[in-house]
Amino acid sequence: MSTEATARQFFSSARFAVVGASTNPAKFGHKIFAWYIAHGLDVTPINPAGAALTVNGKEYPAVKDLSEIPDPKNTSVSIVTAPPISIGVLKTAKELGCPSVWLQPDTFNDEVLDFAKNGGGFDAVVAGEGGRGSEGWCVLMDGAKALKDIGKL
Repeated sequence: MSTEATARQFFSSARFAVVGASTNPAKFGHKIFAWYIAHGLDVTPINPAGAALTVNGKEYPAVKDLSEIPDPKNTSVSIVTAPPISIGVLKTAKELGCPSVWLQPDTFNDEVLDFAKNGGGFDAVVAGEGGRGSEGWCVLMDGAKALKDIGKL
């Protein structure tokens, strides 16, 4: 089970990536990417079409795949994809040496959680029941407290 300490560990990275970042402002992939921007974090949007995302009138170029991020060993990954895609993202994150992952609500099933927590070798896995919202651990509900707790906010 995730804890406040797990969320703090996730945010100890220098960089972040949002896999499943969306160009559609109504989708959670866009809202979560915009949250990172609003909190002044160094974040890369990952969108399979490579489409740029616009937040508050500024355009942010996206990369198509997690393997294209510049510094994976110092990048925590927020995942906003369906479980069949999430498992592949976790495997890539493991191969690249990404330290921590945050599986947003509805992005995982038992297989995905088991791999993340037992097979990924990550320093921190934020996922599942708990957090401040009714959906489980979500950066939109739980991220600001974790950032504040480690002095990044």
